[in-house]
Amino acid sequence: MSESHYIGRFAPSPSGELHFGSLIAALGSYLQARAHAGTWLVRIEDIDPPREVPGAASTILRQLEHYGLQWDGEVLWQSQRHDAYREVLHTLQQQDLCYYCTCTRARIQSIGGIYDGHCRTLHLGPENAALRLRQHHPVTRFDDLLNGTVVADAATAQEDFIIHRRDGLFAYNLAVVVDDHFQGVNEIVRGADLIEPTVRQISLYQQLGWQAPRYIHLPLARNAGGEKLSKQNHAPPLPEGDVRPILISALQFLNQDVTSEWQDLSVDALLQHAVKNWHLQSVPKTASSNPAFSNALR
Repeated sequence: MSESHYIGRFAPSPSGELHFGSLIAALGSYLQARAHAGTWLVRIEDIDPPREVPGAASTILRQLEHYGLQWDGEVLWQSQRHDAYREVLHTLQQQDLCYYCTCTRARIQSIGGIYDGHCRTLHLGPENAALRLRQHHPVTRFDDLLNGTVVADAATAQEDFIIHRRDGLFAYNLAVVVDDHFQGVNEIVRGADLIEPTVRQISLYQQLGWQAPRYIHLPLARNAGGEKLSKQNHAPPLPEGDVRPILISALQFLNQDVTSEWQDLSVDALLQHAVKNWHLQSVPKTASSNPAFSNALR
């Protein structure tokens, strides 16, 4: 661990309320930050209005507070960061590090799902076009502090990925890198479903000449059918009322050493004990289920 002050974050999208899977990511990032006497930030990633649920952002913040996960400083809202994203896009365009692309999703699916650079040399204009990063720094592997070396599929790693969508919205990979750099985040703890974007985000850090953070990808909570708990799969929202049994279940999911006496503690005291007894290496290791990544983490 670097001697620089630890800065971590939890960055949910307001597409619905937090569920148990969300709590795993929030709690894991919170404990890792607090165990290193660090700063824990919360950012609302509200850059995709069609997917957002009215009132979800305020509900998420209320849920975090109810579960004792108090953040540091002010919440950062991506919807208020458009100027910063435009500035980075302008820089990339000035350096000829991106280009306009009019390829449809159907075309890309017809050639196997990996973009082939079709528009790279066509010098298209912005009309009805997305902006793609001109990939000069493909990242085929990265070190995960929990899982070891994660290996990406070479074709996926070399793909010129979208950084500004044809519908005018900023792409997730662009916004998350710009905001993590802006906030000084130096370690990201999140779910294993976000392993695939990690190699793209690291490559964008390299294109911009910025230092990439360290990464930890936690195992995913799944339902009885083996699907990851998600808003898309209608995972039930976190229960209200006494949160201690849910927090203890989350700690047990993360394979932390929880004693029976913890259930009688206040929420604050329970979390203090969890921070004091946090052991990252006790967390179960996970392999991505995405076929773009090797199942062997070495």
